[in-house]
Amino acid sequence: MIRDLRKRFIAVSMLAILIVLALIITMINLSNYHNVDKTAQARMAMLIDNEGTFEKFKNHLKGPEEPPKDFNFADNRIMTETPFDARYFRVEMSEVGTITAIQMDNIASITETDARSMAEAVVQAGQTFGYYERYRYQKATKTDGTVYYVFLDCNREFATFYAFLRASLIVSTLGAISYLILVLLFSRIVFRPVAESYEKQKRFITDASHEIKTPLAIIDANTEVIEMEAGESEWTKSIRNQIKRLTSLTEKLVFLSRMDEENTKLEMRNFDLSALLNETLDSYEAVAISKGKTLERVIAPEVHLHGDETNILQMITLLMDNAMKYSNDKGSILVKLEKVQKGKHKLKLTFQNTVDEIAIGNHNILFERFYRADESRSTKTGGYGIGLSVVKAIVTAHGGKRSGDSKDGRTLTFTSNR
Repeated sequence: MIRDLRKRFIAVSMLAILIVLALIITMINLSNYHNVDKTAQARMAMLIDNEGTFEKFKNHLKGPEEPPKDFNFADNRIMTETPFDARYFRVEMSEVGTITAIQMDNIASITETDARSMAEAVVQAGQTFGYYERYRYQKATKTDGTVYYVFLDCNREFATFYAFLRASLIVSTLGAISYLILVLLFSRIVFRPVAESYEKQKRFITDASHEIKTPLAIIDANTEVIEMEAGESEWTKSIRNQIKRLTSLTEKLVFLSRMDEENTKLEMRNFDLSALLNETLDSYEAVAISKGKTLERVIAPEVHLHGDETNILQMITLLMDNAMKYSNDKGSILVKLEKVQKGKHKLKLTFQNTVDEIAIGNHNILFERFYRADESRSTKTGGYGIGLSVVKAIVTAHGGKRSGDSKDGRTLTFTSNR
């Protein structure tokens, strides 16, 4: 149990740190991409405002020429060197959409054929601005009416962006691995007091159960002597019933304590589950009739199971006792065993009983220790809310899954898959 709790703690911790890292990486890289895109837009805006060229900027920076339109090198996105290091080309179009001229004085990384193909692809797509691979493009018109496209090379900016993205992913991965190692190391320290407390609790339950057995045996013997001398009475019957209840409770507590131990070994062997189930249900037929209840069985023949037969018998008995106790008056009980092929599970055992009323949905909480949905009803039936916990422990020890649910609010179904 402590090991499972520690695994859950590690899993939740890792999930939390992964979510945080993912959010941080996403926000940082989205911000980085936004800056890259905004810089490209600023450069493109200056190109478009000056008819697709930085020549006027270059001339102004080299001599006394008047500054071009929207001259703003104070903007940190447009540096003084931008007109000289920017790589771009311009493609002029005719009115019918054919290419009339290609200006490539400011780029050397592509050929005129590449530029023509890019322009034709953009025109065919009918787009006026956006990205073609790693080139920012935009459609514009000169003062003389000439339509043109400007393609701004953003390869360097995107290379920096992707390098940062890769670095952030690598660093985050290393950080997550480091965090996992630290959690693995420190979780032992964190859970050590819990493990020690749990061990003391199990030891107390085992020791107390053994100590309780002695006075119970003495009380039972004294009751027998009283009955021999004064005869059986309702008081001695009550004493014997309470002795049985306490004995059953202590046995279940000891069983649960032993099942929680990680080194518990079951006596596993192959046996006929169908025969065991039919034999057990036969003994409940008379009980069901005496209580005015209907017991129906649908048992697939020759279903074999590799498991601890004693524990499986105890599980069947507990589920039948639960169905008998908590089914409504003159209700019905259905026990079904079937072969299935659902994932790794090969058989399905179902116990279903009618009830007066129950919430529709999942009722797995009934398998928790000492949980009782109806305190008054449990008092009448003598339940402690521990029987289904034993069922859970047995199913888990055999590598199976168990569930409880109600689909109609009138029946309660417990299912075990193995």
